[in-house]
Amino acid sequence: MDIKVLGPGCPKCKQTEKNVKDVVSETGVDATVEKVTDVMEIAEYGVFGTPSVVIDGEVKSVGKIPTKDEIKTWIQQ
Repeated sequence: MDIKVLGPGCPKCKQTEKNVKDVVSETGVDATVEKVTDVMEIAEYGVFGTPSVVIDGEVKSVGKIPTKDEIKTWIQQ
């Protein structure tokens, strides 16, 4: 599983990345978590708000910090 956290590095982006990494660790899911800070690469996903979470190429969240429970539902589908 490929998970990308899109954002320039603001506190909300850092919290989102931490939540994603925590959930991956807690659930034992085989996933790579990548932080994407490049504005052009973020734009390629068609998102206009950060933080955003993309899982296996599908945008799951835009412009908010997802809860750990939300993240769990996305990675366990």
